Amino acid sequence: MKAIVYTKYGSPDVLHFEEVEKPAPKEDEVLVKVHAASINAGDLETLRGDWPSRFGGPFRPQHKIPGTDVAGRVEAIGVNVKGFQPGDEVWGDLSFPYGFGSFAEYVSVSEDALALKPASMTFEQAATYPHSAIIVLQNLRDKGHIKPGKKVLINGAGGGMGTFAVQIAKYYGAEVTGVDSESKFDILRSIGADHAIDYTQEDYTKTGQRYDFILDVVAHRSVFDYRRALSPEGIFVIVGGSFSTFLQVITLGTLISRRGSEKISLNVWDQNNKEDLALLAELFESGKVVPVIDRRYPLREVPEALRYLAGGHPLGKLVITVADNNQT
Repeated sequence: MKAIVYTKYGSPDVLHFEEVEKPAPKEDEVLVKVHAASINAGDLETLRGDWPSRFGGPFRPQHKIPGTDVAGRVEAIGVNVKGFQPGDEVWGDLSFPYGFGSFAEYVSVSEDALALKPASMTFEQAATYPHSAIIVLQNLRDKGHIKPGKKVLINGAGGGMGTFAVQIAKYYGAEVTGVDSESKFDILRSIGADHAIDYTQEDYTKTGQRYDFILDVVAHRSVFDYRRALSPEGIFVIVGGSFSTFLQVITLGTLISRRGSEKISLNVWDQNNKEDLALLAELFESGKVVPVIDRRYPLREVPEALRYLAGGHPLGKLVITVADNNQT
């Protein structure tokens, strides 16, 4: 089978499109013929060997085929698999601890990483949800307790995760401010953002506005800047950003959260939660949360997709088409 392979950390240049051995499912695994995958910021971080990746592979990648989001069709199952049959259409998030591997024609993975794909979604649409949408859903709903009247700010609102965050926050009735470049304002407003801030012209932590919940996917400021932008009992959650900001959130953010009314914390999520995937399917079918897809790339062009992501320009998700038929 064809796959994107890498054996050392680095830029997208270290990725190679190669012929590799097709996997066989173990006793508790499902062999999936991949129809589509999608690109996440975490894929770029794993490729570069940013600090979380080094836990499993301190000097070289632990898994040679990258890729997290997957949508495809079950081709074979292990003898202990109970939840799936060959022919089932599935979607899932293959990030840690499930071994990655969605940038390939086939992947063999634990059945716990998969759920039945909604029949109403194409494979391309389904591949955009499992990582990004689950993360923002659980943080907004479970950590932020978003409800009508709450003021929510999404930094990086025009990207793959941000466009889901805007829609989900609006679903729960929030007043939403999206922060991104001005070129993305039209799409932000079309998916429900009430306000938009151009980060090249204005620092949202210095406007004097305060928010009940801030979800930042590109955090790089001091935690004291974020605290200044929070309302009393407001919550800040970092999903992505610089290593120095992560360290500040873990250390100073923990102290602020213990001693003050504001909460500054890391993103947490319950990966591949079946009930939440079902909820996202319902929101898709009702038109309340739909994927914003910027570009589609064939499997061999994963390196180019990651270069585009690294440039900071994507407007929504980047989808990798693998099998010829990307429709249900």
